[in-house]
Amino acid sequence: MNAIASSLTTLNSNITQSGWIPTTWQEFLQISQTPDRDKAKFYYYQGRYYYEMGVGADHAFVNTVVIVLISLYCIKNNISIKGYTNCSYRKQGVSECQPDISYYIGDRIQQAPRNSAIVDLDENLPPDLVIEIADTSLGYDLGVKRLLYEETQVGEYWVIDVQNMKITAFRILPSFGSERISESVVLGELRLSLLEEALLRSSEMDNSQIGAWFMSQLQ
Repeated sequence: MNAIASSLTTLNSNITQSGWIPTTWQEFLQISQTPDRDKAKFYYYQGRYYYEMGVGADHAFVNTVVIVLISLYCIKNNISIKGYTNCSYRKQGVSECQPDISYYIGDRIQQAPRNSAIVDLDENLPPDLVIEIADTSLGYDLGVKRLLYEETQVGEYWVIDVQNMKITAFRILPSFGSERISESVVLGELRLSLLEEALLRSSEMDNSQIGAWFMSQLQ
């Protein structure tokens, strides 16, 4: 058994571990491309990888509601967007991420990726907005993933806490740091508290009702 195969056997035996697992870039590529994990979401940062297998109903529902609300807001305010669900972004040999939702906004949509391959960040711009829906992964989303997205140099990074319907949002700084925000800069000063209120109401409303309420608040 060669060195990589031996290492992969060890990693596979620990595949059910939670958290970020140490591995090389080449091993990560092999692990993430195996057919039995084609439904998993993979992340790689600073020599470690993390994966998520499938999502629950609450996660999927909030994901859908957020997409609906952002679309309605951009239609109302004539903001051009191009959105992606579970799109993979890769900086070869360095990092990979697969956010729940990502957007290119305004003039940058002309440079948004358009092929079926994993987005190569050495050849493409990173998205303007990245959103992670946190059900069981809140600590990772606010911690290591935030550092990953700072280094990826996205415009903004939002974490939506499914359990409490709270949004923690950051503007990514050119210096690779980040700062908390209460309004989105890339989406024309959208108040995140308004999105939070809509998400709270989603427990008692269907998607159409939530959308109608949200639009009434934008008048």
